Amino acid sequence: MRTQVLIVGAGPSGLLLGQLLSRAGVDNLILERQTGDYVLGRIRAGVLEQTTVDLLEHAGVGARMHAEGLVHHGFELTFDGQRHHIDLNRLTGGQSVMVYGQTEVTRDLMQARAASGAQTLYSASDVALFGFDGDQPGARCTVDGERLEIRCDYIAGCDGYHGVSRASVPPDAIRTHEKLYAFGWLGLLSDTPPVGPELIYGRHERGFTLCSMRSATRSRYYLQVPLTEQVGDWSDERFWDELRSRLDPAAAAALVTGPSLEKSIAPLRSFVAEPMRFGRLFLAGDAAHIVPPTGAKGLNLAASDVHYLSQALIEHYRERSEAGIEHYSARCLSRIWKAERFSWWFTGLMHQLPHEPEIDARLRRAELEYLVSSDAAMAAMAENYVGLPW
Repeated sequence: MRTQVLIVGAGPSGLLLGQLLSRAGVDNLILERQTGDYVLGRIRAGVLEQTTVDLLEHAGVGARMHAEGLVHHGFELTFDGQRHHIDLNRLTGGQSVMVYGQTEVTRDLMQARAASGAQTLYSASDVALFGFDGDQPGARCTVDGERLEIRCDYIAGCDGYHGVSRASVPPDAIRTHEKLYAFGWLGLLSDTPPVGPELIYGRHERGFTLCSMRSATRSRYYLQVPLTEQVGDWSDERFWDELRSRLDPAAAAALVTGPSLEKSIAPLRSFVAEPMRFGRLFLAGDAAHIVPPTGAKGLNLAASDVHYLSQALIEHYRERSEAGIEHYSARCLSRIWKAERFSWWFTGLMHQLPHEPEIDARLRRAELEYLVSSDAAMAAMAENYVGLPW
């Protein structure tokens, strides 16, 4: 088999890259180790920066997002039982974010790919990449019991933190940076109306909370928990009781409970691999970086990677220029490190940190009090929350 760009991974970053390349006339093939149903079943965040919204529109998959997504012009911060509004629209000169689930983004991209006739090979096992340090890269894999060899010009590794792409890079050619947090997020999805019209980020002596939503009738809630916790130990009743105990009085009174559709615990980490290009292999999305979910930067960083990579590849095929390819890694990493900084800062600000000295806790509270009393401080936060420019 032969294609111009081989994309490893059919998550949102791989599908979005494929869609942008296909619309520009660049032939591409996607390899995915899971089934399509499995990919669609993954529950992920759903706060989209304006640049991500614009990119999805450019890819031709924005219609349902605009029909069903929720535009948010701000969000709430709570601490000491008080709620404080961060007015994104006012603080950033009119910018906002879109609440639209990553599952729905993936569904839209899958449907667009199927309509275009572009090929995706699901349930691909034993994937091995080769030749990306020369001029004849490719991959070998098994699909439906048949061993295949795929030749290509370039490989885009969009297969996540545990994927084969980053693992294929020689260890001495890549440097990784990682910070592990001593807590995770216990999340619950329910078909209940959201507790408020905007997201609520809460700091409480029992731990962080996040009240978010997927639609006007589906809610997603999170509790900070130790990594020693097990999902099976959390009944729905226990989750709702703990959440209510951490909310401010108005939110606690407005909370509507119901059966969970899904519960899971996600550990938090900050991770960056650099560089993001190795000859004819490019890393994008979670294959190259992970951010704590505080601030919802994961999907948006993947979209910015895809923006830079699609531009570089389209420029190469249309103009025979290598400029975008040569600068891909540096452009991505400049934005990635800024988003990592924001997610690290916001996570530290809002969570209870184990064994934290009293002076650190007091300083953190002083920072929160300063933040909500200063337009300059809130503007800096809002600028990062809506997303820094490409």
